[in-house]
Amino acid sequence: MLGRTLYRHGIAWDAKQHSEMAARSVLRYLKPKPVIFQSHRCASLSGFDIQHKTPTIKKAMPIPKAHYGGRHTVTMLPGAGIGPELMGYVKEVFKYAGVPVDFEDVEIDPNADDNVDLDYAITSIRRNGVALKGNIETRSTEAGVISRNVALRNELDLYVNVLHCVSYPGVNSRQKNIDIVIVRQNTEGEYSMLEHESVYGVIESMKVITNFNSERVARYAFEYAKRNGRKKVTTVHKANIMKLSDGLFLEISRRVAKDYPDIIHNDMIIDNCCMQLVSNPHQFDVVLTTNLYGAIVSNVVCGLLGGAGLLAGKNYGDHYTIFEPGTRNTGTSIAGKNIANPIAMLNAAVDMLRHLGHKHHAAVIQNAINKTINQGIHTRDLGGTATSRDVVDNILKHIKIATA
Repeated sequence: MLGRTLYRHGIAWDAKQHSEMAARSVLRYLKPKPVIFQSHRCASLSGFDIQHKTPTIKKAMPIPKAHYGGRHTVTMLPGAGIGPELMGYVKEVFKYAGVPVDFEDVEIDPNADDNVDLDYAITSIRRNGVALKGNIETRSTEAGVISRNVALRNELDLYVNVLHCVSYPGVNSRQKNIDIVIVRQNTEGEYSMLEHESVYGVIESMKVITNFNSERVARYAFEYAKRNGRKKVTTVHKANIMKLSDGLFLEISRRVAKDYPDIIHNDMIIDNCCMQLVSNPHQFDVVLTTNLYGAIVSNVVCGLLGGAGLLAGKNYGDHYTIFEPGTRNTGTSIAGKNIANPIAMLNAAVDMLRHLGHKHHAAVIQNAINKTINQGIHTRDLGGTATSRDVVDNILKHIKIATA
């Protein structure tokens, strides 16, 4: 059953008071405001403030955000498999470190034959602006029940997924000193969810690539490279076969690249890219790609660095952001066994804190995570013997030392 009561510091929030406050906020919000483009916004603003105080108008329209007394409210979507236990560790670490964040827990029933839970989750994220999520299963085979994970990204217009892949010195991985950023188009391509049976036994699935979204994600990749001192953007595609769809994506990438003469731009076919990532990953800097290829490339790089339990991904739109583990795995087979690696979810939570502007708390927790990993406190997926509990306890120990 979906828990829909919002609590503020342990006290039930009065519905009438909340409705009146929301109404006043809406009236204030509807007053005309000048549109300020992101490139001209103050660099001192947090990512949260940039998205929610001066949003660029796009498809997904914002509503006033829940932000009370210097604290942020964040939607928490535990998902299935190992998600709930990992979220428990996040709450424990946040409480221990004194993080000024409150969570609104939203459960989505994977067996539901309707979208009621999904609709409420979307409403919650629109209210709070930010979410932390595990992977959400969609077990229903009903045609009207859409993939929850894809629907969240589409409904909230989270058009770009960013995965920063960096090696940990303390992890025995296949490649060392990797530092690659994958920028993935997040709402189109083969994930458009447009399928039909044209005649009996013949299924057609549509791949949708648009000029508008291709340019948005391409410009994001080049702007990211420019802001972060990156030297090269590689567009990954299959335009030699899909000449119209991937051809459009590649054409727009080349067009956008002309606006950034100081950044090298090249392109690579997806199958060759996978081979090159395994054999010579250091040639890559920023990888720009479509939705499905992004999923493939992300998993390849995560595998090179140690597996699914380390890296976190960020889903950005103009108004909302969702943070989650980078490979989006459910981990059902290891749920409840105290062996799941909590690092990816904790890294996602740290990324969320940076986005919200809680840089001190983010640094304290990130340093504790890094020390734990590099000291060899590893779960089985990294070749170690530590339990989930061992990893979290060691992180708490380093937080205590840092804040003593």
